[in-house]
Amino acid sequence: MDHLMRVRYGERFNCPKCDREAKYYRVKERRAFTCEHCGNQVYPTAGTPFDKTRTPLRDWFFVMHMFCTTRNGVAAKEVQRQLGVTYKTAWRMCFLIRSYMGYVDGDFPLGGSGGGVVEADKAFIGGKDRKGHGDKAIVLGMVERGGDVVTRVVAGRTQHALHRHTEMWIKPGSRVHTDSAKVFTELFRGENHETVNHEAREYVRGDVHTNTIEAFWSNVKRGINGTYVWVSKRYLPVYLGEFEFRHNLRKRPDLMLEALLQAFPRPLAPSR
Repeated sequence: MDHLMRVRYGERFNCPKCDREAKYYRVKERRAFTCEHCGNQVYPTAGTPFDKTRTPLRDWFFVMHMFCTTRNGVAAKEVQRQLGVTYKTAWRMCFLIRSYMGYVDGDFPLGGSGGGVVEADKAFIGGKDRKGHGDKAIVLGMVERGGDVVTRVVAGRTQHALHRHTEMWIKPGSRVHTDSAKVFTELFRGENHETVNHEAREYVRGDVHTNTIEAFWSNVKRGINGTYVWVSKRYLPVYLGEFEFRHNLRKRPDLMLEALLQAFPRPLAPSR
């Protein structure tokens, strides 16, 4: 509780009641802190998923720590075993943490004339892989080398389905590397677009490759198939946000837990 209070409000801040800089002290047997001058009380858990929860904050912090230190995700069944809570409680905890991971990460346009190379690729997730049945979710991934990754579940594999996402998330003037799929050659026309032909077993040509986005897809599929087993199309964007969060903060893992705690009082953004 003390840690949550410091993350949300700091050591000292202006009291909203007496308008004096004050240190707040813990109220015994309550989730509240009181102003040293006027006795005004604040509740650090108010407006967060911790509010009115019967699950101890220590357990919430533990599950958040699990999410921030794993590479392949955390299954609700594992949380149920670790904490001894019901599966419904474990699923809700995991879903909220995963949702806020996507919210904290956010998305920013990639590349640009002075930025790094952007790799783009499609992935097919879930389903039974029955040709012609459209049972797999199609996900477009875009990653800037050395930088962030952005994923979007798309309606199809056509140029029309992908265009608005590439236009929104890849800056004009970017160097773009893709495979030789026809849809990408139609989307990215010009001297800044280079391809590798995977069908001819060409995976690298100089600095032209899609290994970065392929490695990200490998991690996502390993997590979904090995940890979650199956993910519905309805919740797939939330799971993708989880993997984006860990990838984009990989160079500063010490910030992951603090960023989640600071985001919890804020309303969630709509699903992507």
